[in-house]
Amino acid sequence: MKKLEHVLIVDDDREIRELVAGYLERNRMRVSHAACGREMRAALERDTPDLIVLDLRLPDADGLSLCRELRASDFHAIPVVMLSARHDEADRIVGLEMGADDYMAKPFAIRELLARIRAVLRRTNMLPPGMHIAEAATVLRFGDWRLDTAARQLLDADGSVVALSGAEYRLLRVFLDHPNRVLTRDQLLNLTQGRHADLLDRSIDLLVSRVRQRLQDGVREGRYIKTLRNEGYLFSATVTVIESDVLAARVSSCFG
Repeated sequence: MKKLEHVLIVDDDREIRELVAGYLERNRMRVSHAACGREMRAALERDTPDLIVLDLRLPDADGLSLCRELRASDFHAIPVVMLSARHDEADRIVGLEMGADDYMAKPFAIRELLARIRAVLRRTNMLPPGMHIAEAATVLRFGDWRLDTAARQLLDADGSVVALSGAEYRLLRVFLDHPNRVLTRDQLLNLTQGRHADLLDRSIDLLVSRVRQRLQDGVREGRYIKTLRNEGYLFSATVTVIESDVLAARVSSCFG
């Protein structure tokens, strides 16, 4: 028998939790609940879900902070669909930048929420075996550059910080975690997360271009990122771990 996909609903509104849970269970999903950030952390320790539906506003924390904590913890790979009573476009963008995989405004159609949950899970499950974002926080060296994954900072040869957006950081991290491996656009869209666009979306090309600019990497004869026609992209530099730290204190502060 196929294993039921497990969804954790984090929302302080009991009626919403029960409405969503009942509908998902009728559609062959396993559901657990949390009414606040503290209960979410406890639920994660008990049983890791396949996806989290996370409300933006909670009694003891906001969803953006919790999403950011998730991405810096051992639970970083769990996809997140964020819910918000606010309809501001800026909130949606910030939510995606914090690492959410999709964002829905309240009130929402329950059938659409189910469709989005299934779409996110489908994208997550289509990743090839062994392809992931590395869990440990590290400092990675490639060429004249260093990426501090604890501080989420890119440092040049002089130690100066080169600003990266959240999306740019995630893409560079994916390349560094999978050097000398051809990655298709579909795989990059999945691995960078924070995407709810159709998999045919070619905006990943624009993001690659922005990362190239940060690295002062040429398009035709790029030192780091190679374009392989009709295949995707390849990060061709040697990547070396020059410092490794699981950052137990950081994870403990987020989920302890």
